Amino acid sequence: MNEGKFTGKAKIYSKYRPTYPKALIDYLYSEIGLSESSTIADIGSGTGIFSRLLLQNNSRVIGVEPNDDMRQTAEKELTRFAKYTSIKASAENTTLSDSSIDYITVAQAFHWFDRANFRLECKRILKSNSKVILVWNTRDSSSDLVIENDKINKQYCPGYNGFSGGTGGDDPENYADFFKGGKCEYQTFENNISFEKDGFIGRNLSASYAPKEGTEAYHAYIDGLERLFCKYSINGRLCLPNSAKSYIGKV
Repeated sequence: MNEGKFTGKAKIYSKYRPTYPKALIDYLYSEIGLSESSTIADIGSGTGIFSRLLLQNNSRVIGVEPNDDMRQTAEKELTRFAKYTSIKASAENTTLSDSSIDYITVAQAFHWFDRANFRLECKRILKSNSKVILVWNTRDSSSDLVIENDKINKQYCPGYNGFSGGTGGDDPENYADFFKGGKCEYQTFENNISFEKDGFIGRNLSASYAPKEGTEAYHAYIDGLERLFCKYSINGRLCLPNSAKSYIGKV
């Protein structure tokens, strides 16, 4: 994992990153098999946005996160859940016991992993016939707002190579080398996000590639985002076309 990418961003990440739609969580529990008796390893759990949704369904959740800033932010919020455990470890070396996990979830983090080594780690820690669940919140790439946001990022963010790390699009075939037999179950759920100006700017600043305060590009980046918000907002709010996508299968 790229363990230092989000150091110093945990507070803004926790505050401005969107959650995931109820329809997705309902699908995982009604169709995929997650339940109160499940032990779920949420790998690359960050500030605990996805872990919280699983805990609210009374599953046992082990949050695996190597970044101290992100992990400690999650712990402050989630230790109130009796079935939550937090571990400092990487996706490729979770330190979890062999054949101890019912499901693995990865929300907004898979693109940071060493795919081959993570797959081996999944095979080691999962129980027989268990599944891995990959999840992303994904902007609508055909939206004029998203296209212009992309241009601003390319102008002011040197490390930017596409939203969500340039994951390669929605096609399940992009993950064929990870899932057993190249097959996974793909679903998409509407998850449009409404922002006030501070929230829209905060969401952009929470990205790993966004310039940090004190850098040369920081204020120019914010100015560009403010202009974009003014162009597309209505009555002080902006709607970002977005969906949540899941890819689920055995490894």
